[in-house]
Formats: sequence, C-alpha cells, structure tokens
Amino acid sequence: MICMILTMLVSTLLGAFLGGAFSARPSGGSSETSQDDNREPRNDSDLSQLSLSDATGSEMTISEIVDKNADAVVEILVSGTTQDYFGQMQVTEGAGSGVIVTADGYIVTNYHVIQGANKVQVTLHDGSTYPAVIIGGVDENDIAVVKINATGLTVAEFGDSSKVKVGDTAVAIGNPLGQLGGTATTGIISALDRTLTIEGRTMTLMQTDAAINGGNSGGGLFNSKGELIGIVDAKSSGVGIEGLAFAIPINTVADIINDLVANGKVTTRPVVGITIQDVSEANAENYNLEAAGVYIAQVTGENAKTAGFQQGDRIISIDGKEIKDSQTFISEVKKHKVGDTVSIVVSRQGQEIEIKTVLEELTTTE
Repeated sequence: MICMILTMLVSTLLGAFLGGAFSARPSGGSSETSQDDNREPRNDSDLSQLSLSDATGSEMTISEIVDKNADAVVEILVSGTTQDYFGQMQVTEGAGSGVIVTADGYIVTNYHVIQGANKVQVTLHDGSTYPAVIIGGVDENDIAVVKINATGLTVAEFGDSSKVKVGDTAVAIGNPLGQLGGTATTGIISALDRTLTIEGRTMTLMQTDAAINGGNSGGGLFNSKGELIGIVDAKSSGVGIEGLAFAIPINTVADIINDLVANGKVTTRPVVGITIQDVSEANAENYNLEAAGVYIAQVTGENAKTAGFQQGDRIISIDGKEIKDSQTFISEVKKHKVGDTVSIVVSRQGQEIEIKTVLEELTTTE
C-alpha cells in the first residue's frame, strides 16, 4: 500500500513538471524561436484602416464616381432641316450627350452632335430642360461648346489624360439611344493613341471597352478619381464587334474648350490657310500628278494667298520636317502659335520652292 501511494505521488509531480515545461513552448516551435521573435502581435483591426486605393488600386468606387458626375452630364436633342431628293425641306432630329464645364451653363459635346442643327435642347439629370445656343466648334477635332441660361450647375473636374494607362478604370456616362439619359457603364482603358479616321476626321483617340451606343457621343469618360479624361466620340459597329469604343483625350481639346468658353471662338489654334489632301500612288498616276504625297487642294487664308501657295502644290516639308501624309503636316503646324512664321517647301511642276508664311488663327464654326 505504501509503495502504491509513493508511486502515485511521483507520477503526479513528474506530470506537472513536464506539462509546465512544454507549455512554455509555442506549438511546433522551439524555445529559441520564441525568445528571439520580437514581432508585434497582429491586430486585425488595423486592416480596417486600409484605403480603397490600397485594396483595389482605385480612388473611388464606381457608384461614387457616378454620384460625383451624374449631374454634370446632360442629354442633348438637336433638330435641323435638310433638302430631300425632290428639293423639299425635311426636319431632321438627332440626340447626343454633353458635359457641363462651367457652373453658368457652358457644355462641351461633339461637333458632329450639333452639326447642321438650328435648334438645340439640353436636359439636365434632374429632368429640367433648357434651350441652348451653339457657341462654336472645331470640326477637325469633333469638339463643340453650347450654352444654356442656368447657374449653380455641377461641373465635371478635368483630369490629366496624359497619365492614363492601359488597364485603368473607365466609367462612361451619357445618353445612349438618345432616350436613356444618365446611363453609366464601366470598363477599362483598352488602348492609347489609336489614330482613326471617322467621318473624314483623322484623330488620335483612347480606346475603352465600356459599353457605348448611339447617343453617348459627347458624353464623359471618367477615371478612378471621378475626373473627366475624355469626351466619348464613337463606337465601332458591325457583326461580331463588341467592346470597342473611343474617346477624345481631354488634354487634346482642353485648350479649345477653354478658348470657346472664354472668347466664343478659338484663338490659340494656328493654321496655314490651306486645304490639303493625301494622294496615293495609284491616284497620282490616274490624275497625272508627279508623285504620291500631300497636295494643296485649296488656298483659303489671306496670308497663304499672299505667300504664294497654289492649288496643286505638293508639300515636301515644313521647317525641315519631311511630310509624307496630312496628319504629320497638321501635327507640325499644331506645335506653333498664331503669328509664327514657318518655312514650307513645295514641289510645283517638278521644281522645289520654299515659301515662308505667317500662321493664321483657326476660324471656328458658329
């Protein structure tokens, strides 16, 4: 009996000792690891302090972007008159979108939305309707400004389209089909610097996969901060084509918009005062021209007429820059200011002639 009691006491004391020793060690670790690990214990409440940008790479949620800009995007309804095949006048109607750029009613849209219109009507997001007047527009850039008599309007905040990257969030707000004002669609920036010719206009555009339909033209394309980075311009359509839409980068047209608002016309855009046309090798041969290239189709500016340009001249270079297509020529002219003197070399009947001319102010359509 005495032996049994002693055995039980020894077992109890040994179990307590071993249990205490093992409890001092973390599971699966060593005593050395626990002594050398000085890391702060994790506090899961810290995770709640992460911003939306940290978690998703976006400054705002889609709903926040829409809430910020829904009132800054308007519906535009236009009407005009055209002459039919029999010489009778017919009323035509069209619809588009616009973006408010000043609190007192200046609105930017596409030039093709208001082209040929003699009546423009703007409907705000709250449903109120106003007649609008056309301030002016630049066909080449497909941009125009209209004005309504209103104050205290929500204004879109301009972003910097030069900082846009492929894969960035893109939110389009507009009036698809001319009947669904305030519609928001979302996607990403699919590509940058897409040079396209649309209805005779050659432009460099951003590509997005946000859903765009007729009536969205002139609406806004916004980034993850809710800033306006583009004016929706076109959608590629056809069997099997989806998710292919384009917008004018806001940096491309910001100066034009500001000029139209401030002056009622564009004063910062220089032109040579000539109308030019690309001629292919096949057409050059068909029309008995000396070579393919950029030809002067018409001399319209007073400075250009005085300088001596003639219809049929082939443009060789401008300020030493070789010209092979009209887009390159236009881009080189845009690098200058109104009043600058440029040197243009043309070929006339096989003879190269250098002509110096003073750049004129671009005349806008009102």
